[in-house]
Amino acid sequence: MSTTAFQETALASQMSIDEQVTWLMQGTEFGDETLAKTMTRELRARLEESRRTGKPLKVYCGYDPRTGDLHLGHTITMRKLRAFQELGHEVTFLIGTYTSLLGDPSDKNKARDLLTEETVAANARTYAEQAFKILDRSKTQVRFNAEWLSELSFLDVIKLAQNFTIQQFMTRENFALRLEKGEPIYLHETFYALMQGYDAVAQETDVQVGGSDQLFNILTAGRKLQEAYGQKGQIGLFVKILPGTDGVVKMSKSLGNHIPIMAAPEDMYGKVMSVPDSALMVYFELATRYTPSMIDAIKAQLAAGVNPRDVKMALAREIVSIFYGDEAAQQAEAHFKNIFQKGNRPDEMPEFKLEQPMQIADIMAATKMAASKNEAKRLIAGAGVSLDDRRIEDFAELVQPGSNAVLQVGKRRFMKLV
Repeated sequence: MSTTAFQETALASQMSIDEQVTWLMQGTEFGDETLAKTMTRELRARLEESRRTGKPLKVYCGYDPRTGDLHLGHTITMRKLRAFQELGHEVTFLIGTYTSLLGDPSDKNKARDLLTEETVAANARTYAEQAFKILDRSKTQVRFNAEWLSELSFLDVIKLAQNFTIQQFMTRENFALRLEKGEPIYLHETFYALMQGYDAVAQETDVQVGGSDQLFNILTAGRKLQEAYGQKGQIGLFVKILPGTDGVVKMSKSLGNHIPIMAAPEDMYGKVMSVPDSALMVYFELATRYTPSMIDAIKAQLAAGVNPRDVKMALAREIVSIFYGDEAAQQAEAHFKNIFQKGNRPDEMPEFKLEQPMQIADIMAATKMAASKNEAKRLIAGAGVSLDDRRIEDFAELVQPGSNAVLQVGKRRFMKLV
């Protein structure tokens, strides 16, 4: 982050209520203007009450550990939690050790597979540590929703269910489409919203942050259940969905358009630089520490004719700096310039020792330069692999031990074969 960005964040507690609302609403998407106005009005009222009473708001977001690692898309809600932390509010990072057993059907066109408790527990162990790359560890409360969901009796679940109708669930777009196509909708899929709704009740939260696909779970379920339990209904803040490196489709590991937050600085920088110009502003808005005034300045630069490449480099520096610090970001930028702008190989690169002759595709899979041999074959077929600057066309080409050849996959990955 630049010095100016740091100063603006450090002064967040001095913001007026209107400035706080503008900052907290940055990057949100409600899909309905009336709902947006309602949530904005209620947020302003609770911020004013918090300032008047000195009592911080209770804010949370839930994360289901259905995989073991996180990508940049997962951090968008964390950025919003961090903004609340900067303003002095109480933030809970909720790990869905119970909800993840079932899985959220909100953005799925078919039922998710059920996970085992062992898999969920193993994934959960990595989540909080990864989240602390965004959140302030000293200001974050980490909780697990098995704490209260595992205590509910079957009668308790029946009482939760009586607050909803089947029709409400069938109006959800993904369920409606499956019903229209004659595809199965399993009864247990409707339980997820009840479980997430009860999370809000158990924590007596003021604000829940979630993706724009979480409207039903946060408001129809969570807010309604809170009111049924005599609590003040929570405010829902719905952040936009971050597109992947293709700039169009939602970032997803399964689609290969993701940026892992555990990626090496140089790789992370390079992946950000591959994002199309059309997606620049949504990345600044969702994935950086930039405040509204800083984003307006970026827009003004682009409108004035600044080269989008230079703006993208500022974006890449900022994102790498978030996870690895300013020095690593500067080194990643130097690495990028050396390879892509000057056309040079990196001065240092990992080595792979060949014990016997190996096919190019096998080497790529063994060194993780490709996820599998089949992916290696696809990369080679797509003209994305070279050996000592010679394009590889045959995936079965053999490399001999001691060749000291440089294998290059794509524009950023190099491996010396010894």
